[in-house]
Amino acid sequence: MKISFPHMGYSYIAFKWLVENMGHECIIPPEPSKKTLDLGVRYAPEFACIPFKMLLGTYLEVAEKGAEVILTSGGMGPCRAGLYWVMHQYLLDELNTGIKVVAFEPPLCDLRDFLKKLHWIRKTGGLSLKAFIQVLRITWEKIKAIDEVEMYSHEIRPYEINRGDTTRSLWRALDMLDVANNEMEIKMALQEGIKLLQQIPQDKSRNPLKIGIIGEIYVVLEPAANHYIQIMLGEMGVQTDRSIYLTAYTRKNTIVNLEGDIFSVAKPYLAEAPIGGHGVNSIGETLLYAKHGFDGVVQLAPFACIPEIVAKSILPAISRDHGIPVLTLFIDEQTGKAGVQTRLEAFVDLLEKRRQYKATHKNARLVV
Repeated sequence: MKISFPHMGYSYIAFKWLVENMGHECIIPPEPSKKTLDLGVRYAPEFACIPFKMLLGTYLEVAEKGAEVILTSGGMGPCRAGLYWVMHQYLLDELNTGIKVVAFEPPLCDLRDFLKKLHWIRKTGGLSLKAFIQVLRITWEKIKAIDEVEMYSHEIRPYEINRGDTTRSLWRALDMLDVANNEMEIKMALQEGIKLLQQIPQDKSRNPLKIGIIGEIYVVLEPAANHYIQIMLGEMGVQTDRSIYLTAYTRKNTIVNLEGDIFSVAKPYLAEAPIGGHGVNSIGETLLYAKHGFDGVVQLAPFACIPEIVAKSILPAISRDHGIPVLTLFIDEQTGKAGVQTRLEAFVDLLEKRRQYKATHKNARLVV
């Protein structure tokens, strides 16, 4: 069976390995491009958000390559993203692609359905239960290693002396993880990848600004959707911390529910019922970034995303109460890299001047 899946950051490396080792042929989804977005815009409803359009475009691209099944996630709660796969299936049927979309709802929502779909994939691939569990375990280790090496690259990049060294080393580290086939090889590839990043010439005398990145999961995780914002900021000399990684999202929303923690953090500003999507996370995580001394926060949101619009309406109060500037970037098919870069440069300049102002006034008080 020819199987594909959405392209979300570097996770395709692990999912490719998963599909192939389940006994199926993997149709690797291409990184979203202008062609991807053009396809999605052409066939999606006009007011659908950019994740919907990019995913639809991706599905049409893998359909051209012969994909028969697309594995994706569903969702629960007051957010329309949980029903995207239903609309995608409808549109793919209308276009006679012959593709079947299989959506995995969170086990906390419907455990029986989740296990039933896992069983179907295992049986069609001809794997024993023991072998299937081993494949899942190795895939999880691969996802964790991918997240770890990417996180480390964002720590290193603001200190690099030669622009682009970190990104080139990251690509090499990911290539090594791509060819790793068991837990030992993954561990060795991760160690070698971290070593490559550590060997990059760095200027440790720098004191980079710290910016947290929050928002809707797809535009936060997919660099092609946000124009590689973390790399862009890192090369401006900014240290970034992303609130969402696939391993953390899976632990919170698939394996065990830990969302109560972020709900309690956000509660002073959002006492009502959850607003869906990652809206509550955006509020709670901004508070946490303020608590941990970050200089600013960038909110990434698809245009017309209701949960993030609600969060945006609350963020100015948090910014005022806790002294942390927030820049919101709404992203759609009209958003260009140059525009994003210009706004980020202005925001970083503002944060630099704010830091200098605070330092000057602090010294003045000490003199007094």
